[in-house]
Amino acid sequence: MYIKAFGKPFIKLYINMKNIPSIGIFDSGVGGLSVLERLQHVLPNERLIYVADSKYAPYGQMTSSDIKRRAFIITDFLTQHNNIKLLVVACNTATAACIHELREKYCLPIVGMEPAVKPAISASKKKKIGILATEGTLKSAKFIALLENYEGEAIFYVQPCAGLVELIEKGEIHSDLIKRLIHSYLLPLKNNKVDVIVLGCTHYVFIKKIVEDYFSGMVSVIDTGLAVALHVERTLKEKNLASLESSPSSPLVYSNGNDINGSIELLVPSMKNSFIFSKSFTSL
Repeated sequence: MYIKAFGKPFIKLYINMKNIPSIGIFDSGVGGLSVLERLQHVLPNERLIYVADSKYAPYGQMTSSDIKRRAFIITDFLTQHNNIKLLVVACNTATAACIHELREKYCLPIVGMEPAVKPAISASKKKKIGILATEGTLKSAKFIALLENYEGEAIFYVQPCAGLVELIEKGEIHSDLIKRLIHSYLLPLKNNKVDVIVLGCTHYVFIKKIVEDYFSGMVSVIDTGLAVALHVERTLKEKNLASLESSPSSPLVYSNGNDINGSIELLVPSMKNSFIFSKSFTSL
C-alpha cells in the first residue's frame, strides 16, 4: 500500500512510526534490498527505512560530485522525516565516492559497503580472484587503495559490468539478454582461472545464481550483505542503540522510480507484501 491521507487514525499511526528510532538504508535503486533482506534476518527487532534512488540509477556512470550530492539529498530526507539512529549506505559506488564526507557531515553511525576482498583471499586456493563491479567503484581511490592493501596476497582480475545494473533495476534477471551479458563479463575471469568471484555491487546479488551456474558451481561467489548486517548489529550493541521491541513494523520503502513494486515482485517475490511504500520521495 502507499502512504496517503486515509484518515486521522492512519495519519496518527504514521506520525508515531516516524518517531521510532530506525535504521536508514539507501541505494541507487533496488540493489540495496539484498542488504535490507540480510538486515531483517539478523536484526528482526529493528525498524528499517529504505530509499531507492532509482530515478538516478546507475550511480556507476555518475561523477563523484554528483553521487555525493544525491547521497546528501537522500540522507537529509531520511534524517529530516524519520528518527534515524544509524545509516547504511547499501551501495558500493556511493560508499567509494563519499562515505568519508557523509561521516563528517552527519552525527550518526554510518556503515558502508566494500567489496569482500579479505574473505575472498581466505576462500581462494589459487589466489586468483575476480571482482565484478561498476566502473565508478573500480575507478575510485577507495577501491584502488583497498586492492593495494592486499598487494602480493592474490592476483585480482577486475571486471566492469556496464549495463548490468539497468537490467537488474527492471527486474530482468531471467532473460536471455542478461545471461548473455553476464557470460560476456565472466568469460575473461574463466580464462584467467579464478576460483573466487566477489560481487562488488549490491545489485549483483540478484544474479548470483547465474554466476554460479556459469562456473558449474566450481567457483565461490561472495557478497558482503551478511557481513554488513553483522557489522550493523555490532555497532548498535556497542553504542547501546539496539531495539528492545519484539514486534517491529514492516519496512518503509521510499522510491522515486516508476515501478519499484514490479521490480520487487520479480527480484524478491517473498518480500513483495511485507513493505509499506511511500511516494513522498518521488520529487527529489
